[in-house]
Amino acid sequence: MQTGSPKYRKVLITALLLSCCLTFNASALQLQTIDSPATGHSAQPHLAKGADGTLLLSWLEHADGHATLRFAQLHEHAWQPAQTVTSGRDWFVNWADFPSVVPINDNLWAAHWLHKRPGGTYAYDVALSVSTDNGKSWSAQLTPHNDGTPTEHGFVSLFPWQDGVGVLWLDGRNMLESEHGESTDRSIQDSGMTLRSVVVSSDGELHNPQLTDGLVCDCCQTDVAMLPQGPVAVYRNRTADEIRDIQVVRAVDNQWQTPTTLNDDHWHIAGCPVNGPAISARERQIAAVWFTGADEQPRVRLAFSTDAGQSFGQAIDVDDQLPIGRVDVELLPDGGAAVLWACTRNKAQALCLRRVTDNNHLGPIKQLDSIGKSGGFPQLALIDTSLVLAWVESQGEISQVRTAQVSLDLL
Repeated sequence: MQTGSPKYRKVLITALLLSCCLTFNASALQLQTIDSPATGHSAQPHLAKGADGTLLLSWLEHADGHATLRFAQLHEHAWQPAQTVTSGRDWFVNWADFPSVVPINDNLWAAHWLHKRPGGTYAYDVALSVSTDNGKSWSAQLTPHNDGTPTEHGFVSLFPWQDGVGVLWLDGRNMLESEHGESTDRSIQDSGMTLRSVVVSSDGELHNPQLTDGLVCDCCQTDVAMLPQGPVAVYRNRTADEIRDIQVVRAVDNQWQTPTTLNDDHWHIAGCPVNGPAISARERQIAAVWFTGADEQPRVRLAFSTDAGQSFGQAIDVDDQLPIGRVDVELLPDGGAAVLWACTRNKAQALCLRRVTDNNHLGPIKQLDSIGKSGGFPQLALIDTSLVLAWVESQGEISQVRTAQVSLDLL
């Protein structure tokens, strides 16, 4: 997908220029390195945890036009040998739209990546494969959408739903130009990006397709958390007036309800900021985190819900000192949350981690400076009393997925 807009790039440039002029109250993040199972030329990491505690790291290895989706499972604070889902030369590889491998239940796992199709640079489909033996073997490739249009499909969230795999994705079927290549005169509501979902059974059948939202931001990540009542999703919305705030939508009785605005930031931006939200849940508690550039003031914000996402408390600023965003969040056993994001410190990109209590008390910002020139979206997962982190470091043309853990006692 076309990631970024001139206005958003201006926000980032301003952040980098001004960061040297600010004083940041941050201390070094004390990490314990976990040897990464990913080789050189690896990127697009994704962490996914199953209900039984299974933690999977997935990533892409990409070189000479050939892409491979690989994954490894964490066992006793070490990654098991890497395994391969599939590989190919006709993939759409994008730094912001990463694939995933997700444990759905005791036996069912799911994986997704992006597959090019004829019709243009941004014509590609979501490709999906399921495993019924915990990743030992994988099904033939299938597609969760059947519109057949040479348009954009991506930014996928996979989650357990209705005894199968829930799939939520951004779908550009309404953005199809005329057969002669000219843009149509349709309104934004009729020609913009949509949010759709489907359930894929273990045998690859598609069930319960739904249009979740008819107009959303073009290229911001989606995220889904599971509650006893069903899934709850967050994503960046888009209005006809180009307000691009975060929406939350709950599923009740297997049907998505009317989306609501998570917080009225009123970020007016005529382009996608490529900066989606993240969500974490336990029982009826939810923590949601997002980036906004409203009022030309970049901020990472957090809000809690105690009623399964029907309402959220007051949004608080986790970082208002010119963050980059690219957020992740984990709800903690004490009801608080840990937030991970990309930040700018001393004219360089860093990772920042902060603990927030359930009564909105902000702990100190911990930062990791030695990440070099980094791209992508850092990942966060809770295992026992530690947080596992995954991110990308780049040196020249070589990128490498790195992993580490930090004890909650150090935050």
